[in-house]
Amino acid sequence: MLNQTYTLSLPDHWRYNRGLFTVLGILLALLAGWLIGSWGVFGALVTVGVPVALIAGIGVLLEPRIGLLLYINFSFLIGFSRFLSGDIALGTALDGLLVLTLLSTFLNGRRMNWRQLRRPAFWILIVWLSFTILEYFNPEHPYPTAWFYHARSFSLSWFLLAIIVSVNPIKKSDIRVFCIQWLVWSFFAALWGFKQQYIGLEPAELRWLAEGAEKQHILWGQLRSFSFYSDAGQFGSEMAGVTLVCIILLFETRSWIYRILYVMLAIVFFWGFAISGTRGALFVILAGFPAYFVLKRSPVHIMRGLLVGIPVFCFLMFTHIGDSVYQIWRIRSALHPTNDASFLVRLENQQKLKNFLKDKPFGAGIGTSSGAGQRFSPNYFAAQIPTDSWYVQIWIETGIVGLTLYLLMLFSIMLIGTIKIWQLKDPWVTTIMIVLLAEFAGICVVSYTNPILGQFPTSSILFITSFLFTTCDRWDTPRVPKITHTITKKVAL
Repeated sequence: MLNQTYTLSLPDHWRYNRGLFTVLGILLALLAGWLIGSWGVFGALVTVGVPVALIAGIGVLLEPRIGLLLYINFSFLIGFSRFLSGDIALGTALDGLLVLTLLSTFLNGRRMNWRQLRRPAFWILIVWLSFTILEYFNPEHPYPTAWFYHARSFSLSWFLLAIIVSVNPIKKSDIRVFCIQWLVWSFFAALWGFKQQYIGLEPAELRWLAEGAEKQHILWGQLRSFSFYSDAGQFGSEMAGVTLVCIILLFETRSWIYRILYVMLAIVFFWGFAISGTRGALFVILAGFPAYFVLKRSPVHIMRGLLVGIPVFCFLMFTHIGDSVYQIWRIRSALHPTNDASFLVRLENQQKLKNFLKDKPFGAGIGTSSGAGQRFSPNYFAAQIPTDSWYVQIWIETGIVGLTLYLLMLFSIMLIGTIKIWQLKDPWVTTIMIVLLAEFAGICVVSYTNPILGQFPTSSILFITSFLFTTCDRWDTPRVPKITHTITKKVAL
């Protein structure tokens, strides 16, 4: 036998490409080293983040539902911007992700159910969107370019999310993932709030307080925890919202394991609400609970809720037990607003705004109050009065006409959702949609005391859930009627 030796050799073009990849890899390594050496931690984040962003972008273009889930997660990360040095527009990046998801929805248009856009809730939203677009031409506006900064939270983001949520083939499993993500992020937020309250603040958080937030977040020497949200007001309202969610799920589930889980989560979230010092957030629960009763239409569940709710309400309203604990005293004071100096100041500010807006039925223009107003037209009267409320901000910027239209839209969306839920037959879908609508109602009520309806991540959650419960019949499982077969025997005579 002859011993033969075989040598495997790569083709010439393969050998050329291998050399090209080697050179490219060296250049990328040098670039990464330069970024890390020049920009430090931020350079390292860029080095890792760019490839991840490219992969994520491709994934979003292939499947828009991935973009929707990423949008939800990144909405919670916005609050971490206080840990980054420099003026990094994370909100603009989030808007870019939303536009990319919408583009993916159009690119995958053959899989989309475009007939879902004929829903009444979508047309109602279009009316509000059209009004906000016309507000760009408001002659009262001192700086029209600022319109874009507030129009996003007023209507634009809601409109884009409405299209994405309505036409995409979202499954029950996607809704379950959405709810789990929401609760997990809220749990981490509560833990971070506990860390702030009982361990201490990070240097970036101390710097943020020193830059002006200290006035609202340290009262009588007591810290109002804000976790990684925009402020303590939003943190407390979100904690109250997920407390409501867990209480409703506790009533609806039959599994003792899940009941124990929901009780533990409700306690964690409720104490997260307590350490935020956000008194008005209590109305998320006080408004969401009755909404749950209306949606459930069950005497048994109403009795259960009253047996839990009435003692707690009476404890806070008519006793002074626990007033030595700052958090309990702070929550209890929400039920006595006329004794609160800050509430009286709000009423005084609203009277000033009433005089200012009496000859401005369409408001001062979108972008004239709050953050955008203080940035672009700080000397304008509308920018100098604290809004302290989402509806007051809507009133200032769009006038009594805009505020009326906005409130009618919210009421119509809740009414449509209620009717749809009452028609459902699938128990799981019914429970989840009741949870989403009850929490939506609670946040809408508490937005009178805090401007949270237009802040991330609250706005992202509500914009998505509003077009889940108004189109919830998509996931309903029809009840199969029992058919009784009658066997007739023919008897031959």
